[in-house]
Amino acid sequence: MKIRPLRDRVLVEPAEGADEVKKGGIIIPDTAKEKPQEGKVIAVGPGKRDKDGKLVPMEVKKGDKILMPKYGGSDVKIDDKEYKIISEEDIVAIIE
Repeated sequence: MKIRPLRDRVLVEPAEGADEVKKGGIIIPDTAKEKPQEGKVIAVGPGKRDKDGKLVPMEVKKGDKILMPKYGGSDVKIDDKEYKIISEEDIVAIIE
């Protein structure tokens, strides 16, 4: 399935978390794990329009590694993979 975000939205694949088993063999359930803050941009929208109607291009591009807030955005499942759709405004930084 192909997906193309609209306006200033970004489709992000969250980075894989740390190992599920910690020192001492303790297994941490999914509900207790922290949400990842890093992710890889999979697709971007065309950008949003300013008050004059001009298209403002996106600062992030496909393939960028980003830092995003722990909570927010929309969680979506596409072809059995978890993704997040967030606004470009919510992206904290591009990791270089």
